[in-house]
Amino acid sequence: MERPIRVLLAKVGLDGHDRGVKVVARILRDAGMEVVYTGLHRTPDEVVEAALQEDVDVLGVSLLSGAHLTLVPRLLAGLRERGGDDIVVVVGGVIPDADSVRLKALGVAEVFLQDTTPDAIVVAVRGRVAARRARF
Repeated sequence: MERPIRVLLAKVGLDGHDRGVKVVARILRDAGMEVVYTGLHRTPDEVVEAALQEDVDVLGVSLLSGAHLTLVPRLLAGLRERGGDDIVVVVGGVIPDADSVRLKALGVAEVFLQDTTPDAIVVAVRGRVAARRARF
C-alpha cells in the first residue's frame, strides 16, 4: 500500500495573513493527504530544512506580500543545494499572471491563484506527486 501524499505548507517572509493557507491545509487533509504547516514568518532556509526533515512530496508556499520573485528562487536554490530538488514545489496566493509564468520557468510545478477551486488544487497535487513517484 502506498503511503499518503505528504505536504509541507509554509508562509515565508513578512506576510502575516494565513487564512488561505489554512483553508488549503484543510482541503488537502480532507483529500487524505498528510499536511504539516510551518506557521508564519519562516525563512527560506527554515522551510527547506522542514521539507527535508518531514520527507515531503510537496512543498506549498503561500505568498501575498509580493515577494514571490525574491523568496521562491531562494527556496528552489536551497532545495537544490540540499538534495531536495525532487520535491514538487507549488505556490499560491496573489500572483500576477506574468509572474506565474516566471515562477514556472524557475521550476515551480503549479501556481494556484486565489480563485483556484479546491478540486483543482487536489487534482493538480495528486497528478504532480504521481509523476514524481513514477520517476523513482
